[in-house]
Amino acid sequence: MVSADRDEIRAAVAARYAGLARAAQAGQAITDGDPDAGCGAPGYPDASGLPEAAVRASLGCGNPVAVADLRPGETVLDLGSGGGIDVLLSARRVGPAGKAYGLDMTTQMLDLARASAIAAGAQNVEFLLGQIEAIPLPDGSVDVIISNCVINLSTDRPAVFAESFRVLRPGGRLGITDILAQDHLTAAQRFERGTRAGCIAGAPSFTEYRDGLTRAGFTGITITPAQQAGDGLHSAIIRAVKP
Repeated sequence: MVSADRDEIRAAVAARYAGLARAAQAGQAITDGDPDAGCGAPGYPDASGLPEAAVRASLGCGNPVAVADLRPGETVLDLGSGGGIDVLLSARRVGPAGKAYGLDMTTQMLDLARASAIAAGAQNVEFLLGQIEAIPLPDGSVDVIISNCVINLSTDRPAVFAESFRVLRPGGRLGITDILAQDHLTAAQRFERGTRAGCIAGAPSFTEYRDGLTRAGFTGITITPAQQAGDGLHSAIIRAVKP
């Protein structure tokens, strides 16, 4: 994929999610996937007490906070944190001795997330502007990385996996939910199922995802299909460890 194509796709993704953030802030109900497949707020049985805007803006395909088995005192980073629901839930799990970072490339989503953090009284959170392909954190500074239906949107997943490996401490882990395609689907068939800016956009295959994590250096990789998200597409739970 040439640089111009990547820039065009990234701009389309940013524009889409900026619009969804504005809609959430305006009190509108928004969606970016099939609620029956666990997309959005139905995937969060433990969202009670969170600001309504953060819940409205939950656009993921699962609950990576539960997947990652967060522990008190840990530092967690959410890649593509959107309206901040996973960061706020992570902050609860890691407690006052821990910290939860959210990284997003969309200023509108960051504005929403920061307002929600203030409304929730969350003191151990920080939201960062940037791209998941170039994480603005030092090497070995994070215990856990989570992400919720975002990495499939990236036009450079090898960079995402390499950056994730870099910022994790030895023994650090990934707990991701994402949309993956069955291996038999061709690239053309995947693109027929949704635009590159939507929830099922550019879904990699199960094998591509596993191979990408392996090349980045991760071990203990498990990829478990969760719910069907379309013809030949599934929300999936991905776990891996940095040795």
